Amino acid sequence: MLVIGIAGGTGCGKTTVVNQIINELPDEEVGVISQDSYYHDLSHLTLPSRRETNFDHPNSIDFKLLAEHLKLLKEGKSIQQPVYSFLECNRTDETITTRPTKVLIVEGILILTNPEIREMCDIKIFVHADSDERLIRRLKRDVNERGWNLDETIEKYQTILKPMHDQFIEPTKEYADIIIPNNRYNTVAVDIVRSIVNEKLGQK
Repeated sequence: MLVIGIAGGTGCGKTTVVNQIINELPDEEVGVISQDSYYHDLSHLTLPSRRETNFDHPNSIDFKLLAEHLKLLKEGKSIQQPVYSFLECNRTDETITTRPTKVLIVEGILILTNPEIREMCDIKIFVHADSDERLIRRLKRDVNERGWNLDETIEKYQTILKPMHDQFIEPTKEYADIIIPNNRYNTVAVDIVRSIVNEKLGQK
């Protein structure tokens, strides 16, 4: 199994890059695990308290479980990937059966902050986007898709998201094998990733 780690700041366009890579590979050969599925269970907190949680700090992620699941997949075993609700700010009771694939993409803003996860990644990618562009994308997503109001989202960006990005996320760029500027559809970068994947898989 070839593991590709894809990180980058909130709203940088990781999902777009992930989809571009997926589109270049046969469906049955690629799987995706999102860091968001591995936020710690916060069922002991009320919804207002959960909404106050700093989800952009590495401590918010259950990296132990994520590492265990990656090891199982590398051993050819299926896992039960948690399902996360952004509306409830918590894991749900559901899981998704995730089976081993030739290529596994692990994506999330904090993926490269964890040494054990970095060690398991064969290719590490950092998606870079201008901070203004990331803010606009985050505003649209949180307001339109996740039920936050505009003032909440702006305050959260100023007090949590930006400081966490500067402290934890941006520094992980140094661990990346490839940095993709995602201010436009970057066919060259995706072609390079595809070539590396094919080479590592021994494909022509």
